Amino acid sequence: MKIAVINFSGNVGKTTIARHLLAPRFKKAEIVSVESANADEQETDALRGRDFAHLQQYMLASDDLIVDIGASNVEDLLTLMRKFRGSHEDFDYYLIPAVPDGKQQRDTARTANDLSKMGVPASKIKIVLNRAVDGDELDKQFSQLLGFFADHPVATINLAACMTDNEIYQRVKHDGRSINDLAADKTDYKALIAKAKDQAEKIELADKLAVKRLASGVMPELDACYEALALK
Repeated sequence: MKIAVINFSGNVGKTTIARHLLAPRFKKAEIVSVESANADEQETDALRGRDFAHLQQYMLASDDLIVDIGASNVEDLLTLMRKFRGSHEDFDYYLIPAVPDGKQQRDTARTANDLSKMGVPASKIKIVLNRAVDGDELDKQFSQLLGFFADHPVATINLAACMTDNEIYQRVKHDGRSINDLAADKTDYKALIAKAKDQAEKIELADKLAVKRLASGVMPELDACYEALALK
């Protein structure tokens, strides 16, 4: 299965969804990031026709692939897809993360609409409601987006495909392990804390235990979100 994680907006959780929601549930999946290159802190156009051709070749030769598309490259990617006619069909699904902020909701709607105009059916465009405030009603947090899709059914949106705001995602941002890996950690940190010789070591071990507990706590939500997306 080939999945694109895409949104015109940045800071909506594309990499989090690719790394922590999708990859652990596709055991052999590889994540490919499409990002702008930086030279002297100035963004350059990294995604050109030849790059897209190589991406297509790699996708067609792969069984399971998750493509994390940086916001600065989305416009270029869609333009190239129009040039390489029919290339949008290489992806089985397009996942668009949405967050409650108004601008990001508008960009999410625009992303889905542009994919639809290209010929991607609504059944292949899935919305993931991300960073929802736990306890607040989803239809209020995402009212702008839900209203758009009610009038323009260009994507599939299921309120159960939801990830609440959780500090675990920031805490593992620069950790090489997935949330699944952290939740499955069998280390007895309480025993290690009891044996630790100094306060600094105790604090470090306690922090690792806290991360493990946060990871374990968010796993049921990730499982439910993935199930609600109905990726087949």
